[in-house]
Amino acid sequence: MRAFVIHKYSKNEPLQLENVPIPEVGDNDVLVEIHASGLNLLDSKIKTGEFKLILPYKLPLILGHDVAGIITKVGKRVKRFKVGDEIYARPADHRIGTFTEFITINEKDVALKPKNLTMEEAASIPLVALTAWQVLVEKAQVKAGQKVFIQAGSGGVGTIAIQLAKHLGATVATTASTKSFDVLKDLGADYVIDYKNADFEKSLNNYDVALNSQDKQTLEKSLRVLKSGGKLISISGPPTPQFAQEIKAPWFVKIILSLLSSGVRKKAKQLNIDYSFLFMRASGEQLSKITTLIEAGIIRPVVDKVFPFEATNEALSYVESGRTKGKVVISVK
Repeated sequence: MRAFVIHKYSKNEPLQLENVPIPEVGDNDVLVEIHASGLNLLDSKIKTGEFKLILPYKLPLILGHDVAGIITKVGKRVKRFKVGDEIYARPADHRIGTFTEFITINEKDVALKPKNLTMEEAASIPLVALTAWQVLVEKAQVKAGQKVFIQAGSGGVGTIAIQLAKHLGATVATTASTKSFDVLKDLGADYVIDYKNADFEKSLNNYDVALNSQDKQTLEKSLRVLKSGGKLISISGPPTPQFAQEIKAPWFVKIILSLLSSGVRKKAKQLNIDYSFLFMRASGEQLSKITTLIEAGIIRPVVDKVFPFEATNEALSYVESGRTKGKVVISVK
């Protein structure tokens, strides 16, 4: 099968298109013929080696964290799926690799594809929707009447998080360029702030939850919009010692992450704000709940561009440009 592979960490070297064997199917695995794959900034960060401290992958490596396709084979212990099922998934860490034609995934990380989505639309969903779910439902436990600030509303996570937060009954503020205002208000955003010409920390106050996906400066500004007892959850770092403990990182990684996050943790403590870092995890169970919301019309995908499989390098470059509105997808089949 064809696959886009990296042999070393590099910022500038493109993915290499190669022929690799179709993976073997474990007892608890399904073999998926890939129809479409979503791209994420995480793919770029792994490619450059930015995450090798907390995700020590063995090279060569096939990138790709989102998949939609059809099951062609099931392991002998698989109970929830059968050959011919249309599915989507975010494969677990250390089992990624959707920039190819086939992938094996543990059945616990798989969900049936929403019936009302195309393969390309479905492939845009898993990583960003699971991120939004784990931030808003699992970690923040957002309740009706609360106020939620979601940075970069037009991004992949932002477009889904806005819809989920509104479904949970929250008042939602976000940042974007003016050309995205109408789209984000249509998704449910109550307040959209032009990040180019306004300071969000001067416009917002007394918020319950902030979802940070940007740089250190924006992270620290977010502390100022939260009320005492509020929650600042970052998906872009810095990771915390608690996160190191959750992933059972070596002792030296815990020390490094403790130093990296000490500044923001200290400022958050002074303001009585709970700061945490979230690195989303695969979950077929949560994805099935998201499917229900999609089929009910509560959450809808926002796809910016679909590239052909052969143009995967161009698609990744477009994601890295920061110009995307929603998700970028490659059509494999």
